[in-house]
Formats: sequence, structure tokens, C-alpha cells
Amino acid sequence: MAKVRLTRGKFQGISACADERGIIAAAAMDQRGSLKKAIAKARGEGGQATFEDMVAFKTAVTKILTRHASAILMDPEYGLEALKQRAPGTGVLMAYEKTGYDASVKGRLPDLLSEWSVRRIVEAGADAVKILLYINPFDDPKINSVKYAFIERIGAECAALDIPFFLEPLAYDDEVGDEKSFAFARVKPKYVTAYMEEFSKPRYGVDVLKVEVPVNMKFVSGTRAFTGEEAYTRQEAMQLFRDAAAAATKPFIYLSAGVTDEIFRETLELAAEAGTPFAGVLCGRATWQDGIPIYAQGGVEALEAWLSDRGVQNIEALNQVLARGAVPWWTVYGGKENIEVIDLPSWQYPPGR
Repeated sequence: MAKVRLTRGKFQGISACADERGIIAAAAMDQRGSLKKAIAKARGEGGQATFEDMVAFKTAVTKILTRHASAILMDPEYGLEALKQRAPGTGVLMAYEKTGYDASVKGRLPDLLSEWSVRRIVEAGADAVKILLYINPFDDPKINSVKYAFIERIGAECAALDIPFFLEPLAYDDEVGDEKSFAFARVKPKYVTAYMEEFSKPRYGVDVLKVEVPVNMKFVSGTRAFTGEEAYTRQEAMQLFRDAAAAATKPFIYLSAGVTDEIFRETLELAAEAGTPFAGVLCGRATWQDGIPIYAQGGVEALEAWLSDRGVQNIEALNQVLARGAVPWWTVYGGKENIEVIDLPSWQYPPGR
């Protein structure tokens, strides 16, 4: 395999988000609208969640869980104070997109935080930039053209500042319906495989793909997560893992997508059994979501106590699965020794890098 060239900033940024083995064992805490709604709901009828609630929750999660994670994914809207509490040596990924999408406009079009730029994210101390993109690879070409141009611009912005670009594509199809449904489970493998292939193209400047698993585990017969309606057998599911992985030419990690920690661990075990070369995870709700009602009712001290017990158990159990199944992020490039780290001209580096 020919040597792969990576700029120093991108190589160092990805390495900062990984552990010493090259595995990305990152915690996700960039949830905004969904977290605010969940805290309010946990407080019962008429419950609310304030800015201070968001900061307190994110700070507690960061303080406790980064002791057991290689990196933390955070948003700059509520999370800058929380980042000050992270464990030494923890990498920082920063979300750049606005949360959610405008449901009144067709296509779930993306948008950026208006007061932020990649330069400002670098200045805030991030090691990598993350963008979430809702994508239907088979949608109206006019809609996807807008999205592809959007990702191209962000890729170019990250290249100019020499910082890694982590892209999180989320598949959907409004005609098929709910992404958790059986109908969507049947088409999901095709959609995930297609976007992994598309966003591996050099034109987008993506460095790491943060992707969904290509199956819905509750429809995989022969698994503990199976609920009785079969979309794929266990063997078929493993082949779908392999097919999606084969479409990617960039390192990729899996997201937990809000499933329970038990289901996410079984998912990763199945991926590993299939021989899927995933480079780790960015896991959020599967680790800490059960702490939301604890915080809503008992406050930050109760949340910290829960995180120190059950939250740490969750993340440590996940780390054990990663130790057995994940591969270093440089594996897709033929090994660390096959990467040639190059320097940009000195005038091109942003201040402080």
C-alpha cells in the first residue's frame, strides 16, 4: 500500500482523541435540544430545564466520565465551562452545527452555529471539529447537492486550519418513516453503506466518519436485543456490517444512537465478530441517559454519585468491548508506519498551533 500523507495538525488531532493504542473511546455530551427536553420531561408536568441545568449536567458528565474516555464531544453553547473539568489528557471534539433542523423546510437541511467558525473552535482548544448531517443518499439530487456543498465547505475550512473533521451522517427517509421502524430497518443497510462510500471521497475532506451501525439490533434474530420481528438473521447482519465497512476508505467509529448500554455493547460485539474494522466509538446517551431523572429530581450531587457508580460501570464495560473488538484508527491506512506526517507552510498554521 502506498504511503498516506496526513498533515501534522490532523494527525495530532485524531491522535489526541484516541488512546495510546489508537482506539477512539470518546464520550458524547453535545446533546442540546434533546437533553433539555429530557430533563424537563423528567421533572413532570410543567417541568423546565434552564441554561444552568444544561451546564451543570454537562459538567458532571465531563468531570466523571472523561477519567475513563479518550475524548469528549461537546457543544460550545453550553459546554465550554464543562470542558474545564475534563480529565488531563482528554481530547476535545467540538460540535459546529446547530442542533436539530427546520421541520418546515423539506430535506432536513443543516446549518451552523452563527457565532462560531472553525478558527474559533481551534481557539477554544478543540482537537477536532464534528458536524452532524441528516442524509438520504437517494433523496432529490437538488437537496443532496446543497448538503454535499455544505460538507465540502466545512472540509475546506478544517483543512485551512489543519484540524480533523469528524462527520456524523444520520440516515433518514421521510417516505419510509420512523428511523426506528421495521420498514426503515429493511433499507437502513443500503443507506448507511451509501453514505460511508460517498463521504470517504477526498473532495469532502472528512478525516473520521462517525456512523450508525447498518442494522437495527432489535430486528436481528439470534441476538439478545431481538424483539420478535426479523429484518435480518444474525449471519445476514454480520455481512451487512462487512459490506458497509468495505465502502469506507476513512477511519470510522460507531455512535450509540440512544440505545441502551446493554444493546450498544451487544452491537459492538456483533460488529467485532463480523470482523468489522471500526476504530472505536463516540458514545453518549447509552452511558449517561439513565442519569437524567436522577439529576432532574435530585440535583447535581445525586447525578455525580450515579455517574461515579453506574455511569462508570457502563463506560468501563464498553471499554472492555472496545479492547476486544476495535482496531487502531490508522488500520485503514495500512498501519501507523504507513502514514507520512507532513507540515504545512508556517504561514498557514493558525495561531497557537
